[in-house]
Amino acid sequence: MATPVQRVAFPAALALIPLVLALFYGAGWDVRWPLVSAAVVGLPVVLWLRRRDGGFERRVCVLVLGDIGRSPRMQYHSLSLSKHGYDVTLVGFLDSKPHGDVLKDERIHIVPVAEVKGFRGGPQILTYVSKVLVQFVQLLVVLLRMKTQAHILMQNPPGLPGTAAAWLVCVLRGSRFVIDWHNYGYTIMALSLGHKHPLVRLASWYEHVFGPLATHNLCVTNAMKDDLHHNWGIKATTLYDRPAAIFRETPLKTQHELFLRLSHTLPVFRHSSEDEDDGKATVFSVRDPAKDTVTLRPGRPALLVSSTSWTEDEDFSILLQALQEYEASIQGGATLPELVCVITGKGPQKEHYMKMIDSMSLKHVKICTPWLEAEDYPVLLGSADLGVCLHKSSSGLDLPMKVVDMFGCCLPVCAVHFKCLHELVKHDENGLIFRDGHQLAQQLNSLLSEFPSSEGKLGRFRRNLRASRGQRWDDNWHQNALPLISSS
Repeated sequence: MATPVQRVAFPAALALIPLVLALFYGAGWDVRWPLVSAAVVGLPVVLWLRRRDGGFERRVCVLVLGDIGRSPRMQYHSLSLSKHGYDVTLVGFLDSKPHGDVLKDERIHIVPVAEVKGFRGGPQILTYVSKVLVQFVQLLVVLLRMKTQAHILMQNPPGLPGTAAAWLVCVLRGSRFVIDWHNYGYTIMALSLGHKHPLVRLASWYEHVFGPLATHNLCVTNAMKDDLHHNWGIKATTLYDRPAAIFRETPLKTQHELFLRLSHTLPVFRHSSEDEDDGKATVFSVRDPAKDTVTLRPGRPALLVSSTSWTEDEDFSILLQALQEYEASIQGGATLPELVCVITGKGPQKEHYMKMIDSMSLKHVKICTPWLEAEDYPVLLGSADLGVCLHKSSSGLDLPMKVVDMFGCCLPVCAVHFKCLHELVKHDENGLIFRDGHQLAQQLNSLLSEFPSSEGKLGRFRRNLRASRGQRWDDNWHQNALPLISSS
């Protein structure tokens, strides 16, 4: 419902149009009728788009041109906004199920958008440009149909064409535009196309033009904050990824329940005993029904977890090489535990790596690649013995959220080196940093040589993580993101 000021402003603006035109003609200026017509029609439209109601300042649109279910940071933004009394419209692709807390939050309304494919059969650039144009129109329709939002908070990347669409809607509706910089889109494109490709140059130009137009900016590292300032002219606030409260060490009973559920579809979790059928045993754990207790098997395999989007910025051949060398060490007589490697996630390169995995001959190392529900993923991390991260930032300026979540579960990590990784992984304190598959294999041998004892290096890393628990997401968001929203 319009306020009294708006009810007066709209007819007043209409009345000013002929007065302004008369002044133009009186001054002898050549005002063409198409321009006059556009002004006559455009001003009322803009005023209509900028209409306000009593709930305007408490509405925020959270926009991600990606799968909402695989965009944890944007889901966390939505939950934090809701906790602080904001009504959230979460816009994105709905390919996988969002977290249960998002789905049941009455203040969060999900608006799914369809992913556009573009024209098929022509040159690559035609396919890409047609996809961008159609997606741009689609976003304009979606954003203009919803109630006027005080803010549009958008993830970048992917930012093409979302940044331009969100900025234009903010201009038309008087909303504030906030970009949350996770990385640079053009550097990700360059991984597969090369830095000199016309599409990469177009994407770079686009980000440099529309990025500085945001009202506020968030970013994920101090290194990115400095780069945005020096090379883009953008002042950003660092909002480090922090683990949500759901990421924590998993109690033994909950571990056993998860292992049992996974054993129904994943043979690597099954134990070859009759107790498995009545829920007593998995390859990792056993339940005593008389005492209603769960214990871990003394001779169990080590559980290694890695998560991925199966994209070009993660070279999984590094891990596969390390696992082959680990296998060779056991066959050569090394005293090492058998290994179960769980690689979670979906993405375009999964089929390529699955063929590589299927061609490997491993006896003491078992690999599975499930897709886990959002509620099961933190339980798995909290049950694992070691995490591996192969994320290699395309810009060298972002940090892998998967490591943040692993640290939230006090899970030590081996992570591949890149420029600003030291802002998260402290080598030989909470994990190890490697550069190639051979070095990772050496680290696996070293960390697991005393498994399952907690007295070795792996146990020390876990104790360090328990002792150095930092801020969780909610406190971090309240300190760094809320002031940008509430002060605008």
